[in-house]
Amino acid sequence: MEIERKFWIDQFPDLPCKVHKRTEQGYLSITPFEVRIRKSEDCATGQCTYRLTIKSQGDLARHEVETALEAQQYEELKSLLDRPMICKDYRAYALEDGYTLECSIVDGGVFSYAEVEFPSEEAAASWRPLPFLGRETTYETGFKMHNYWLDRTVPGGKSE
Repeated sequence: MEIERKFWIDQFPDLPCKVHKRTEQGYLSITPFEVRIRKSEDCATGQCTYRLTIKSQGDLARHEVETALEAQQYEELKSLLDRPMICKDYRAYALEDGYTLECSIVDGGVFSYAEVEFPSEEAAASWRPLPFLGRETTYETGFKMHNYWLDRTVPGGKSE
């Protein structure tokens, strides 16, 4: 189960970065489940990982299944896509409360967002957002990366 809250951000926060990756992702299916592939390259080591992820519909809590792919499998699946990959500059930050803040700048700055994952819906509800986080988009139906994938408009309705 994935339980996360999402927020708009203007830029990466001024916090010590614990992970920095360049990622690309694309969607094989949107409904009834999101089926996506992702390649992540660690900016410090150059090491790449490849994942297949299946997510249920939902907002705060969604069922999520992930599995590792080999590079060849990833490339074969990528060849099935009918749109360009989404590219993200991804950074993760350890927060004082023990959670991790994950931030992404999408396609060179079209929009940026942050996520925090939680062990339970109760923990998510009681967590107080950091002052620099923008508008919360957790429950906004238009704020889904698959919407951006489909029409390259910013989730939430703003055009590129």
